[in-house]
Amino acid sequence: MSRTDFGNYINGDWVDPSTGETFESRNPADRTQVLGSFAKSGAADVDRAVQAAVEAYPRWMSTPVPERADYLLRVALLLEERKEELSRIMTQEMGKTLKESRADVQEGIDFAHYMAGEGRRFFGNSIPAELPNKFYMTMRHPIGVVGLITPWNFPIAIPLWKIAPAMVAGCTSVFKPAEDTPLCAALLVDLFHEVGVPPGVVNLVNGMGEEAGAPLVDHPSVRAISFTGSLDVGRMINEKCARSMKRCSLELGSKNALIIMPDADLDLAVESAAWGAFATSGQRCTATSRLIVHDDVRPAFTDRLLERVSGMKVGNGLEPGIELAPVINEAQKNRVLEYISVGQQEGAKILHGGEEVTGDGLENGYFVAPTVFDEMTADMRIAREEIFGPVTGIMRVESVEEAVAIANGTDYGLSCAIYTHDITNVFKAVNQLEFGIVYVNAPTIGAEIQVPFGGMKNTGNGHREAGPQSLDEFTEWKTVGIDFSGKLQRAQMDQDDPSAS
Repeated sequence: MSRTDFGNYINGDWVDPSTGETFESRNPADRTQVLGSFAKSGAADVDRAVQAAVEAYPRWMSTPVPERADYLLRVALLLEERKEELSRIMTQEMGKTLKESRADVQEGIDFAHYMAGEGRRFFGNSIPAELPNKFYMTMRHPIGVVGLITPWNFPIAIPLWKIAPAMVAGCTSVFKPAEDTPLCAALLVDLFHEVGVPPGVVNLVNGMGEEAGAPLVDHPSVRAISFTGSLDVGRMINEKCARSMKRCSLELGSKNALIIMPDADLDLAVESAAWGAFATSGQRCTATSRLIVHDDVRPAFTDRLLERVSGMKVGNGLEPGIELAPVINEAQKNRVLEYISVGQQEGAKILHGGEEVTGDGLENGYFVAPTVFDEMTADMRIAREEIFGPVTGIMRVESVEEAVAIANGTDYGLSCAIYTHDITNVFKAVNQLEFGIVYVNAPTIGAEIQVPFGGMKNTGNGHREAGPQSLDEFTEWKTVGIDFSGKLQRAQMDQDDPSAS
């Protein structure tokens, strides 16, 4: 990569922001390393991008769906070709380990391939009519110009979760990535330019949430917003969209739980708990922040978990053997440390970690040790609020019913897992857990692209990403009725009226 200065991508060109201002992207493992300079946009830049999307929309929505989808196939092939380069850049910009960055890019590749296939499965239904010589069918219709606002933790996969179905649906988009990962976003959009996506179909505007994200949400020509991020910001977006009758899809926070029953394979459960809690330094919306452990196996589980966590190597994600990389920035580091302090004040006991890691050349990064609490109870803030860092806690239970009740006892509901071989426990959990994703003998993290992704309660507002359901974010259902009877037929009225025959 030779470029270090990036403007906005609008109407097929890279352009400077109207503000004349820029901001830097820095490596969270070494904040002295500047990765690039990016446009710090304002409302005028957003308006310019939206107008480009408005102008491109009529031609794009009239483009045959398989042709629209073919661009995604070409993007997927380029991603495959440049996977290693993009993975290394992602680790430098976002901080996660190189192995995790490769998985992030691979998820983007897989989803682009998947949605390219949906371009030939853009199905509606034919439906029997209740009147003679009449035909009904349903078809999808693109919703129009859409605003896509993405987080920093999956800087390739999540943007593609939104851009890909929007393109197949026939929508044009304005993409506002997180200000912590603008380089990954710029390099991704470069691929769409390289494969020849028509100008205005995909536009990129960088900047801060208040200065670029808010004008995108408020813009009257934007028909839908797809947002992944925090609950507080999601609430504000939801309120704004409701006032303007704008489609709004929200993927927000969670407080995920892993339940361990007495008959669980403890070695597998420990490995899954460690991976679920500390992969990406806990900065996943599906991270395992609650370990709900039956008392019969709690001592053994705790001992094995501490043995596993104590061996975790903290450091720069580009280095071999690293399991715990930095958190994204100083504000997030301070937030995590504050929650650890809150947990101690509430009476939870730290079994491991709880501190910032600064030695061995890590002084310029944002590193927090993997932290395990014991004696965490359901009324504690650390058991109810999303921390988004390498922190988890053990909660005691004596039955599967108590475990399910505690798991359900938060305002969130994205991902939950249970480790058991008891079929009764399995079905009690599957039927009663209030989570959009439920795993049995698998960790809370690890979504696959062909199944719907999303949560219940305050985790979102009912929409789903990934899978075929992802098209629902960006399309309206249109019902088409064709009457070839040659006369006026009135549904319901003419069925019971003898004089109508």
